[in-house]
Amino acid sequence: MAHVPLFPIGRGLPLAARPADAAIHERETLLERLHNEARAGGGTRGEQRVSKRGQWTARERVARLLDPGSASFEVGLLRGFDARFEGKAAPGLGVVTLIGRIEQRLCVVIANDNTLASGAWWPGTPEKIQRAQSVALSLGLPVVYAVDCSGLFLPEQSRTFSGEHGAGAIFRYNSLLAARGVAQIAGVYGDCIAGGGYMPIISDRVLMTESAYMVIAGTALIKGAKGAALSAVDIGGPEVHVQRSGCADARFPDDEALTAALRLEVRRLPTSATGYFADAVGPVAPAFPVEELLQVIPADYRSPYNAEDVLARLVDASLFWEVMPHTGEEVMVGVGKLAGLYCGFIANRQGMLKGADGRLSRPGGVLYESGIAKLSLFRRACADDGLPLIWLQDISGFDIGPEAEEKGLLGLGSNLIYGNSTLTEPVCTVLLRKASGAGYYAMHGLPYAPTLQLGTVLSRQAVMEGRTLALARYRPHLDDKFQVRGESAEIRQEVESGMRAIEERIERDMHFSAMASRGDCDAVVRLAELRAWLTMFAEASYQSTGFRRHKNARIWSLHELTRLGL
Repeated sequence: MAHVPLFPIGRGLPLAARPADAAIHERETLLERLHNEARAGGGTRGEQRVSKRGQWTARERVARLLDPGSASFEVGLLRGFDARFEGKAAPGLGVVTLIGRIEQRLCVVIANDNTLASGAWWPGTPEKIQRAQSVALSLGLPVVYAVDCSGLFLPEQSRTFSGEHGAGAIFRYNSLLAARGVAQIAGVYGDCIAGGGYMPIISDRVLMTESAYMVIAGTALIKGAKGAALSAVDIGGPEVHVQRSGCADARFPDDEALTAALRLEVRRLPTSATGYFADAVGPVAPAFPVEELLQVIPADYRSPYNAEDVLARLVDASLFWEVMPHTGEEVMVGVGKLAGLYCGFIANRQGMLKGADGRLSRPGGVLYESGIAKLSLFRRACADDGLPLIWLQDISGFDIGPEAEEKGLLGLGSNLIYGNSTLTEPVCTVLLRKASGAGYYAMHGLPYAPTLQLGTVLSRQAVMEGRTLALARYRPHLDDKFQVRGESAEIRQEVESGMRAIEERIERDMHFSAMASRGDCDAVVRLAELRAWLTMFAEASYQSTGFRRHKNARIWSLHELTRLGL
């Protein structure tokens, strides 16, 4: 029987360890404030309006859907948080999307926020919903829809109706999930007009409250077109869709009864397979507290740290099997456990590394020839063995210069890009700090469809740093030491002002909040929450029996790599 040789890694912090960087605390405080603002939805007025109708808010529905006391993981919470539509803010973009436990099964939950414009879809809302659906499709997680949607926010319809990721693509994902055999269960709680009416229909089970309705067009449009004065419930309520059209399966008196029925439907699904795939010991906390990541990883992206110390605060019992340690030392690859489940890990090493002459002459956080080949080979082996893969990015880019070109780094990088593009196993990419240039692509950035991409408050995502870009833009005005040439005071002031403006703009664009608002990550997480997110990802990757293949550890291709001395 092949043995998976897990060894202790990492170091404890010395007694005189420096405190966590104040910059990290400041940014995580800002993150918490932004999260709270996004969760507020339509605010107190919106909540009161919903309560007067005798309904629960979207977040109340979600809270009662989930197992009491269980953790949930919200996806896309900060997407579009700083946008304005017709002068209006749309916190959370009018929809709650998360991964959480219902009847001890991890599920994707998508709930229209009825406190905000009756659950309308704003610019960005369809993409947020589709992203949650894509997570379910990748992992085979059941999807529960809490539908209460008035359709598109019509003043901004041109931005949500017709594009590749417009509202119609939500129904395409409904269809792809159905074709893949992923369970979809819809609870229709209130207004479901136009697209909101289509959203639940392809679900395996559609349940309605007595006050809910699903219609192609609302009452005002029907009265204008056909002169008929009818209520929305008359047109598309449960009496129509449960009793006559067959578009819904059952009716319930109120939100409470419907929510209980949705939980019962999930209970009927197969239970999680994680207990079968995990070892008998089960999850074991790391030997070093995950909270120490705030001290291990410096806020200054130029300061180094040890990848081993990061992994030691993430994996079970701080045990790890490093694969191919004798080559491509700028990246650390290997296998560890999360919740007793095997996962592959890839991390960029920082600091100065040894060159061909044995001296510390190569900066870490850069991909060189052997490291690129090592990544490609390890990724391929993990795919062959059915292991979910976790990338811990902190990368400046590829090696550059004549030697790099002669060694064919372009071709090697293309090989890695091809592998990332065609990988079918679950992938979670974490942007620890730097996510720069083509290195961001090579380390399985969002363009290559990872199942989840997480950011931290230290994430910096850009092709080029602001200072470097400013130097390139104003190079004709600079001397060999990159100082402004001895020109007139007016020109010097103009150049210096222009360089500062470029640096400041790039810094704003790289800020974690801007990244989250653009949708360049699924969630920005506190460093102390990172293990919880990764553990959820591991459990979700193993939950669905038969949805994807997991080799048993005796026949891993990874063993062959080590036997060959790689």
